[in-house]
Amino acid sequence: MKDFTNSKNSINRRQAIGSTGALFAGLCAPPLAQAIKPITRASKSPLKLSLAAYSLRRYLPDTRRNPKAKSEMDMLGFVDYAATLGVEGAELTSYFMPSPLTAPEKNALKRRAHTLGLDISGGAIGNNFTYNPGSEEGLVQMRYTREWIDHYADIGAPVIRVFGGKPPSSFSEKKAVQNIITNMRIACDYAGDKGVVLAMENHDFLINIDRMLPIIEAIDSPWFGVCFDSGNIAPTSNPYKELARIAPYSVNAQIKVEIPVNGKKEHTDLARIINILKNANYRGYLTLEYESSEDPYKAIPKYLKKLRDLIS
Repeated sequence: MKDFTNSKNSINRRQAIGSTGALFAGLCAPPLAQAIKPITRASKSPLKLSLAAYSLRRYLPDTRRNPKAKSEMDMLGFVDYAATLGVEGAELTSYFMPSPLTAPEKNALKRRAHTLGLDISGGAIGNNFTYNPGSEEGLVQMRYTREWIDHYADIGAPVIRVFGGKPPSSFSEKKAVQNIITNMRIACDYAGDKGVVLAMENHDFLINIDRMLPIIEAIDSPWFGVCFDSGNIAPTSNPYKELARIAPYSVNAQIKVEIPVNGKKEHTDLARIINILKNANYRGYLTLEYESSEDPYKAIPKYLKKLRDLIS
């Protein structure tokens, strides 16, 4: 198997600004008129467990900072580890993989997961959609997103968790929100052509659910939904109540073992989180994204057992 830590640099700005015709065509399209509705499902399929690669971030190469970074684990090694835990899936992350990502590297991941009996439950990227569509940085972000939609479609990931991002300090909230909506619509059109769902996470600028909901409702695409992240919420005395507001739109769920209450981290009531998702008739993967201070090799099996007991 190929060593995933050895790769060339990521796309540069000049490459990203190329092939802009399709992007501008999307920008000129008329806005979608109908707001997205909560997802309805007749499915009684059981919830399943997955592990996010981000849980092992201290052992994986961060190719955003150093494309030639060395580490004790690559993405194939992460898939191997996930297979020892009794989970049904594994979630990959773009910035722990080389870029450009070659066809042999993608095929190796796909084959390894299948032979180990794992689904690739989803993928994650590090986009920022607050930039003006058509601007130099906006095109860089869109090109990066399209590149990884292609990669994850090849690997077989059904959903990618994406971000609104952090706006530049010079941007107004209104401008940043409109940019996220416009960019997300364009990205969803492209993702739909590849058969991949984009799940926007409550993260960064969007931990405020009052800010996030109007964006969700403005993107009426069958290839769009929410990535429910139980650990990302603006300071509030009742984060569970806020999370329940986005659960009906969720197509992906990231489970954290800590949750901020009035801005201070506390142990997550995992049963309460799962009940919120069940009450919203969520189906699919609960992906453990371990971010706490305990050794992940000790903590991850423990928390997966707790989640398994709660969904069994």
